[in-house]
Amino acid sequence: MNSRCSFSVMLLLVMATSALDTISERLVQEALDHLMKGRTTLVIAHRLSTVQNADQIALCSDGKIAELGTHLELLERKGQYASLVDTQRLAFE
Repeated sequence: MNSRCSFSVMLLLVMATSALDTISERLVQEALDHLMKGRTTLVIAHRLSTVQNADQIALCSDGKIAELGTHLELLERKGQYASLVDTQRLAFE
């Protein structure tokens, strides 16, 4: 049986921009945003700027989902995600 898929409906990105400088990361992220339209995308990232526009963000801790929501929802909860965002913001200023 032969099957062919011309374009995948799912994208898996594992730390796709982790080794890039800020300018290169932004360019790659813009290209990825275009590729992700209409596709289910699972993004695994340490840089939170990579996931801030996601429909849902799952923060994992000790092998479990510790927080789940949109970027704004997680910031409003002032939990671990918000703390990580603040830490990364300070590191890049």
